Formats: sequence, structure tokens, C-alpha cells
Amino acid sequence: MILLWIRTWQLGVKSLLLHPMRSLLTVLGIFIGVASVIWLLAVGEGISKKANEQIESLGATNIIVRTIKPAIETNNSENSQQIVPYGLTRADYSRLVNTINTIVDATPMREIRRKFDYLGRQEDGRLVGCTPKYQELNRLEVDRGRFITDQDQKDKVNVCVISYEVAERLFLYENPVGRSMHIQSSSGTMVPFVVIGVLKSKAPSAGIGGSLAAQDYSHDVYIPLETFWSRYGDLVISISGSSFEGEYVELSQITLQVDSQEHVMETAELVKMTLEQHHTKHNNGDYGVTVPLELLEQARTTRIMFIIFMGMIAGISLLVGGIGIMNIMLATVTERTREIGIRRALGAKQGDIIRQFLIETIVLSVVGGLLGILVGLTCGPVTSMMWYLFERFRPDLMTSLPITVRGIQPIIVMWSIPLSFGISVVIGVVFGLYPAIRAASMDPIEALRHE
Repeated sequence: MILLWIRTWQLGVKSLLLHPMRSLLTVLGIFIGVASVIWLLAVGEGISKKANEQIESLGATNIIVRTIKPAIETNNSENSQQIVPYGLTRADYSRLVNTINTIVDATPMREIRRKFDYLGRQEDGRLVGCTPKYQELNRLEVDRGRFITDQDQKDKVNVCVISYEVAERLFLYENPVGRSMHIQSSSGTMVPFVVIGVLKSKAPSAGIGGSLAAQDYSHDVYIPLETFWSRYGDLVISISGSSFEGEYVELSQITLQVDSQEHVMETAELVKMTLEQHHTKHNNGDYGVTVPLELLEQARTTRIMFIIFMGMIAGISLLVGGIGIMNIMLATVTERTREIGIRRALGAKQGDIIRQFLIETIVLSVVGGLLGILVGLTCGPVTSMMWYLFERFRPDLMTSLPITVRGIQPIIVMWSIPLSFGISVVIGVVFGLYPAIRAASMDPIEALRHE
């Protein structure tokens, strides 16, 4: 019996090698299907991982409350002068911390756009008034010097920590730590600040949720929050020609830390209810609440749906490959009709004919599946090469891509390898069964007469 199967395998392989181009094209369909399953699932996993990292970096036990500028109705007067108060307040901060027992910590922050200057070299960027906890919250790493301390807060000193990119643009090859740079004040004058630290370069984060905008840390300068309030206050004035517009904002963001994940959703509802009671006069649209845990659960659900969708697309490729196998094998049956008749006349049974043609389809499927796996495993190096070529020859295209897309690396889903290979073999058997049965059911006498 074993010798019979070995002989059948030898005959099947020999028959396929008699028509190498046709066999190669048939294998190509399965090869593309298996490779596409591995590639698409790997790309989907890479995208999902990137999105989850963005959300997890916000903290699963955190609730982020952020100021949002509401739609303001303005008059059409050329000399319109108005001051618009909106957003989170210091009273909101105290109220949330003191009235909701599940909140164990809170980090306030205030930010505005300002101009930075050192020896005539200028840079526009984001001035962030923050506390020492802001560093850990946003995973900022110090390259040189130190970050803001509680003593800096208490003394309201003019010190600042700058991003790596700001240090490169303003100080060039100098060591910024200990040197004095100037930051534009509300009146337009330049106020001196001593640089106490330089941060390591940090990749931008994408906008997450409707109330949390994308964060680009490359143009940031950080100063103590108490210094911010004493030097810049809450009123920001923008002058354009003969008109000006003032915005009165106390806090840009409050990050609340909850005692446990079980209390996050409940605490978020309490935060919303508390803020709604005190923000009705501001159209109740000047703040947004983002819950990373809720977003993380949504991302996990989306990931499953995304993988299923990708798998379906790749499955269609395998299906097309199976149809290609059936088409080729039907043509082979017609071409080898006389051979089939001779074998039947010499005593071959229907089972022998079915076995021979099934083995040929299985060989095609197995070879296509193995080649597909080998190519599928190259998705990581190929993607890295693609990003390198884009950065080298099309930097404008890279810049235009969304932040979450840049540098995404596919992650091989290990179960996709046996799954795609198993499906390829099953497809070979299923789509090869009909041609094999058709070949075996031929009348030997009619087959011998076939020219």
C-alpha cells in the first residue's frame, strides 16, 4: 500500500513537470492567496498595535478633560473687540479633586502658542505650563539637565525645559543647559528664561477621540505652571489690524487618575455631570472628556473586525487560486483523456484515477502554500525597505501621511501561517475533487477513442 502511494506521488509530480509553465501559473494563484493572508493580517495587526499604543500611553486608569474652543457668534463690526471666556477653570480642578472620591491624583496643564528666541534665532512653538507630574504622564525623557520640580513651582522661577528639536534649532551645537533664552510675553516683549533641561526626541501622538487633538512635542517649551500663571495670566490677546480678540482660559487640560480600572467609567460619568452643572453658561461645549479605557475597548473590538475583514479579502484570493486549480485540472483531464482510457483498460480502478488527480492538485497547493509562507514572512523587511525608500526619495509623501501611519511595521500573526497553509491544501482537495471524479467516471472505451 505504501509503495502504491509512493508510486502515485511520483506519477503526479512527473505529470506536473511535463507542463512546467502551466503548473507554475497554477501554483501562482495559491501562492498569492497564502502570501496575501499573512501580509494583510500582519499589516492589520501592526496598525492595531500602533493604535493601541497611542491609547495605552494615555493610561487605562486616566480620564482626560480638555478645553475646547466653542463656536462663538461674533458681530460684523470692523472694530470688534471682545474677550471670550471658556474652558476649564481652576475651580473645576478643585471641585473634581475634592468631590469625587475615586480620583486619587490630578495633573493640570495650560498651553499657548509663543515665539522663542536665542541670539536672534527664533522658533514658533507651544509654551506649556505644567507640573512635575506632566513628565511621567506623557513619558518625556530628559536628555540633559532635569525637568521641572516642585520647588520651581513654589518659587515661580523663570526656568524652562525645551524639546530636543527646539534645542537643535535655537542653540545649534551649544549646550543649552544653563543658558538664557527668551520667550514672548502677552505684550509682545521677550522674557528671559534659564534652560534647565533638554528632552529626548519624542514621536508625535495622533488625535484620539473627538476631544483630544494630536500632540507634536517637537516644538515644545515647558515652564512651571505657577510661573505661567504669574507671567502670562489667563488672558490671551490676538491683535489683527484695528481689532483684537481676547481669550480667557485658565486651564487647557486636566488629567485625572482613578484608583482602579473598575471605577473609570463610573468616575467619567461623575466628571461629566459635575462639569455640566457649572458650564451651562458657556454653551456646555467648551470642554471634552476622553476616557482611554473606553477607547481601548473600542479599539480591541475594531481590531477583531479589522482582522476578519482582512481575512475575508485574503480568503477571496485563495478562492480565486482554487478556481484556477480546478480550471487547469479540468483542462488536464480533457487533454489526458486517452491516457485515462489506457490506464482503465490496463486495470486501473476509478479510485486510482481519483487518487492520481487529487495528488496532483495537492502537490500544486502544497508548493503554492509553502512559497506563499516564505514570501509572507518577508513582509517586515519589505515594509522597512519601503519606508526607507519613501523617506529617501519621497519625503513630501511621508510628511503628508497621517502620524499613525508613518513607520507602521507589520506584525506576523503566527496562527495565520498554519491557517493559510491548511486552507490552501483544503482548497486544492475541494477544487481538485470534481476534475478527479470526472476523469474517473469516463467510459474507458470512449476515452480510448478520443483523439
